[in-house]
Amino acid sequence: MSHRVTVQPSGHQFTVGADETLLAAAIRQAVGLPYGCQDGACGACKCKLLQGEVELGAHQLKALSEAERTQGFILACRAKALTDVVIESHEVAGADAYPVKKMPARVSRIERLAPDVVRVMLQLPAADPLRYRAGQYIQFLLPDGVRRSYSMANAPGDAAHIELHLRHMPGGRFTEHVFHTMKEKDILRIEGPFGSFFLRDDAQHRPMVFLASGTGFAPIKAMLEQMQQTADTRQVTLYWGGRRLHDLYLLDWVQQQCAANPRLRFVPVLSEADAGWNGRTGLVHQAVMADLPDLSGHAVYACGAPVMVQAAQRDFTTRCGLPEDAFYADAFTTEADKAAAGG
Repeated sequence: MSHRVTVQPSGHQFTVGADETLLAAAIRQAVGLPYGCQDGACGACKCKLLQGEVELGAHQLKALSEAERTQGFILACRAKALTDVVIESHEVAGADAYPVKKMPARVSRIERLAPDVVRVMLQLPAADPLRYRAGQYIQFLLPDGVRRSYSMANAPGDAAHIELHLRHMPGGRFTEHVFHTMKEKDILRIEGPFGSFFLRDDAQHRPMVFLASGTGFAPIKAMLEQMQQTADTRQVTLYWGGRRLHDLYLLDWVQQQCAANPRLRFVPVLSEADAGWNGRTGLVHQAVMADLPDLSGHAVYACGAPVMVQAAQRDFTTRCGLPEDAFYADAFTTEADKAAAGG
């Protein structure tokens, strides 16, 4: 039995199947609900249930706390409708611009960028290009039905190839395969594009802060490439944080971009600085606050570990005056996060 979902304040409606989450139904019917991991771990799809009943599946408390649940909030990626429902959620214009589809992908290159990070280049069918926005992600469809998500690290100019940055997670069912047994010319199955993390058109032309931790740099790299391709003249300050210097695995690439673009400024930050490091130390989002205590005229794009993204959103909006609707984020979730959330 299907039910009707009404989204406020837009008034848009869509149907959801008996065994389908609200988010899955919205993606299927091109309704632009905000979302990230789809695994109940990041909280990006959080919305308020105004009317009706839902069954809420397993999720992490950092994505939706018990206090939030008592206030009527739910996660669209974990909620299944038991009746017709009305939810409150601000839709993302353009999130449904390109259709989600499945396709084969051939591994064309595997390159080690750091001890625990590789760049994987995928070749896609020439007759069936993948159209996406810089910042979005694909999912690998594994033989046992499990899915693993990774952001494109290149702008969508070359639809026949996509670049991914993968960090090794010891014991992870997918990254163990990538680092130890996957070979060039292997054929994989992917689906995408997914996600509501991408550059917004900004009539005010506000300066932007790009904030990344670890491989959260991947979609940020795609955005920087897109800005170069489209001659976007907005000012950008990139803060990229890691524990050690090797975590900033494309440092030379960023420095080359800065040399070629006077509107791009780069601030690397290490939390466990190597001997001889003369740069910034500490938490990367705190470096932003130290440099830019007033963010009221900025837009922020953040990607990385959920703890970093959540701290940045909280502190930037409550202490630095950043408008809540000027913070855009994608919280990366690890394989451990997915397992904890039931994914």
